[in-house]
Parts: sequence; C-alpha cells; structure tokens
Amino acid sequence: MTIRAVVSGVGHYLPARVVANAEFEALVDTSDEWIRSRSGIERRHFAADGETTSDLATKAAAAALNDAGLSADDLDAIVLATSTPDLTFPSAATMVQAKIGMKQGFAFDVQAVCAGFVFALANANALILSGQARRVLVIGAETFSRILDFTDRATCVLFGDGAGAVILQAAEGQGNSGDRGILATDLHSDGTLQDLLYVDGGVSTTGTAGHLRMQGNQVFRHAIEKLAETAHRSLEKAGLSADDVDWIVPHQANIRIIEGTAKRMHLPMDRVVVTVQDHGNTSAASIPLALSVGKARGQIKAGDLLVTEAIGGGLSWGSVILRW
Repeated sequence: MTIRAVVSGVGHYLPARVVANAEFEALVDTSDEWIRSRSGIERRHFAADGETTSDLATKAAAAALNDAGLSADDLDAIVLATSTPDLTFPSAATMVQAKIGMKQGFAFDVQAVCAGFVFALANANALILSGQARRVLVIGAETFSRILDFTDRATCVLFGDGAGAVILQAAEGQGNSGDRGILATDLHSDGTLQDLLYVDGGVSTTGTAGHLRMQGNQVFRHAIEKLAETAHRSLEKAGLSADDVDWIVPHQANIRIIEGTAKRMHLPMDRVVVTVQDHGNTSAASIPLALSVGKARGQIKAGDLLVTEAIGGGLSWGSVILRW
C-alpha cells in the first residue's frame, strides 16, 4: 500500500465588503470596461478595518473543518500560505492555531506569493508522506488591499482579499494514478526575475510594509509559458496526460493568463474553474478559494482529476496533480 494525502474537507471565506470596478474610477484613470477587458475582473472583496489575514484564515479553516466533520483536536499541523501576515512574527498560522483552539501539533507560514498555496500543498504532502503528520490544515489567506498603491492603475484594480482552506489526511492507496489524493508536485523559482513582481518595502530595508510593484507584460509572458510547462511536468510525474484532466484549477490572476494556459494544455475553458471575475487576484488564497467554490457549484466531484498551478513573485511557480 502507498500513503496518499487526500482532501477530506474544503472551505473559504470572503470579507463582507464587495468592491466593484466602478469604485476605482474615482481613484485612477480607469473604467469598468478597461478592467474587465484586460483582466476579466468585475469585483473583489476588501477586508474591513481591523480584519486581519489570520481572521480570514480562521474562518476558512472553520469552514473546512465543518466540511470534513472534524475538530481542531483532529489536526496535527497547519501550513498557511500568505505574503500579508498580521505581524512580522509570529506566523499567521500560529494565530490561527490559537483561534481555532488547536492545542497540539505545530503551525508555520509559507511565503511564495501567488504560488504560495501550491508550495504549501507540496509541504503538507511531504509531512504526510514522511509520517510527520496525518492531518494537515492547508490555508491560503491574503489581505493584499493593505499593500496596494491606489494611485497605480496597473496594479490596484487587480487584487482582492480572501482565504481558502483544505484539510489533507493520510489514506492508503494502490500506488497508481487512480488513487485519490496528491499524485505529483512540481516546484520552481528563479530569483533573477524578482524585479518583475515585488513589494518595495520590508523589515530590513525600509522598515515599512511597502507597496506592490509589477511589470505586468513581463509577468504575463512568463506566466503562460511556465504554468503550462509545470502542469505538463506534474502530469508526466503522475503518469498522466492532459486528456486525463477533469479540471484545471488555476491561480486566478487574469482571465487572459488562464485562457492562454488552457490553450497551451489543449484543454477547453469549460474544464477550467474560473472565479477571477468575482474575487480578483487573491494571491495565495486564489486556488483554495476556487477549489471551495468549484465544489460548491457542483463542478468538482469525488474522483475528478485536478491540476492546480500558480506563479508569483520570486518568480516562484509550480503545480500539483490531485485526485479529488
């Protein structure tokens, strides 16, 4: 028998405030039509004053636990992907651990920007396969509204806040591509491309949180190429091909990137879970949000083969092949 990390629960949380594209017209030279045509985004959610990343993460965690029929006492670990933690330290994951009443195990953050949830899944999978943990709560949560420059129309209209979570637990499989759970992972980074997407502040540089900066055209070019490549590489590791895929659940950054990646994988858009129109780019939260929404819509069903892929600052990128 082979041990697999299988999804047993999923959930998400979005802040109450919905920000339509039209709200940005008073801030920068833009329009609803301009934003929709270039990104596919129609609206996004912004956290309320005093509402933190760990608050969003805790609510998504509670939803995932409820979906799995589990309590905090059943967890061994929390891995939380975020680039916008409440504090420099301690980790947002330990804050969630306290808020859900988890007295045992361990918790830590992963920072790989928009690729963070893919990196967190890969780490959680490794913890389970190594026997370090049997049940791991994996969260992606962000409050990107706190690091946006609302005078920069190229970036401030793209991002939103939210959180999504899945629970992975150890289960026995046959050791083949028909198993449920994570079947393959593929991770990459290239630090020479860091200037394409970054935040211009930090603890040991400016002593401030800073603002997000992005060379959009360059990120777009790298995204389509690298996302399709990593997806094919993961499928190859799992002994599968694009023909076997039921759903691509991509990082929800831009509809044109999502469409371009699907085209390179020779898959139609009706096999892609798309939520970018409602959430904007929620960075590390976008994939778990899409997983939760996809399940709620009735798109993702037990036994479906999923490809999740994302690219973010670093540049960092990767993919996970997962049978639901």
